Amino acid sequence: MSTHTPTLPDPLETLGLTPAQTVLYNAVLRLHRATCADLAQATNRSPEPLARELATLVRLGVVDEQGGEYLARHPAAALGHLIAERLDRLAAESRRIDTVLGSIRGFIHQYDAGRDYQTGQFSVDLVGGADELYESVIGMAVQAPPLKLLSGIPDRRTMSDFAHRYADQWIDAQRDGLLSCRFAIPVHTLEIPGLRDKLDRFERAGAEVRTFDTLPSWFLVAGDDAAGMPAQWGGALAENAYNFHLVRAPVVVAALSSLFEELWARGARLPWTHRDDGVVRVLRLAAQGVSDEMIARQLGVSVRTVRARFADAMAELGAQSRFQAGVEASRRGWLARGPEPVPRP
Repeated sequence: MSTHTPTLPDPLETLGLTPAQTVLYNAVLRLHRATCADLAQATNRSPEPLARELATLVRLGVVDEQGGEYLARHPAAALGHLIAERLDRLAAESRRIDTVLGSIRGFIHQYDAGRDYQTGQFSVDLVGGADELYESVIGMAVQAPPLKLLSGIPDRRTMSDFAHRYADQWIDAQRDGLLSCRFAIPVHTLEIPGLRDKLDRFERAGAEVRTFDTLPSWFLVAGDDAAGMPAQWGGALAENAYNFHLVRAPVVVAALSSLFEELWARGARLPWTHRDDGVVRVLRLAAQGVSDEMIARQLGVSVRTVRARFADAMAELGAQSRFQAGVEASRRGWLARGPEPVPRP
C-alpha cells in the first residue's frame, strides 16, 4: 500500500518569489558574493534572463549589488521586510473585504426594494431634482391637506440651497395649509447668511425646526404612506443632485417616523426663539454671577420662581448642574442676544 505525502509550498513563493527566483536566492546565499556569471554557472542558467531575476531580487530588497557582485542581505532582515509588506497587503485586502461586507446590507435593501417593486408589493419611485421633490410632496398634500412632513437634513449645502433658492415655496405651502412641517437641521448651518430670516418666516407660518449637532442621513416622511431616502443611507440630498427614492411602504414609513421622533426629542429649538423666555433671562443673569435674590429683584419675581426656572432649564438642556446648564445654553446660542443689565444692590 503506497502513501502519498503532499508537497508543501515553497515559503518564499508565499512571499511572492517565483521558483526560479527562489533557486537564484539560495545560490546567492551559498556563494554570498558572486558575479552574474558565477551565479549563471551555479544555477546552470543563461546570464541574460538571470540578470533580470537578480534585478528583481535587488528591487525586493533581499539581495544587494556592489560593484558587479551580488551578496545576500541577512535573511532575518530581508525576509522580515517581505513579510511586513505581505502583511500590509493582507491588511489592506482585509479592509477591502470589510468594506464589501459592510455594503451587503445596502445591496440586500436594493434587492428587496427591486423585488417588491416587481411583485407590486409597494412602489419605489426615483425622484430627480429639487422641483420634482417639491411637486411630489405637494401632489400628496393636495389630496389630504395638511400633509405631515418630517425631514432630517444633515448637511450645510442643502440648507444653503434651502435659504437661497427653495425656502419661499415651502414657506408658502406651510402658510397655505398644505403642509405641516417639522425639520431637523444641524446647528452649525445657522451661520449660513440669510437662513435665519427664512427659518423665522417658516416658523411664523406654523412649521417647527429643531437643531442637532449631527444627523445620520437625509430623509423625509410624507404623511403615513410615503418616505424619501437617499440611494445610500448617510448621503446628503444636494450632493446627489436631489435624486432620491420615494418609497410607499408602511414598514419604511413607520421606521423613519420612529427615527425622526427619537431624534426630535433630543433636539434644541432655534436659539433666537428663547429671546423673551424667562428661563433664558435667568440664565443670562446667572452667567454674570448674579445671585438668585438679585435675579428675582431684577425680573420682579420670587426667588422660588427663579429657582424653578433654573430647574426647567436644567431639564430642557439635559444638564446636571447650573454651571452645565449655562455652558449648554451658551453652546446652543440662547445667551447670544445680549446680556441683561447687571442690577445694582
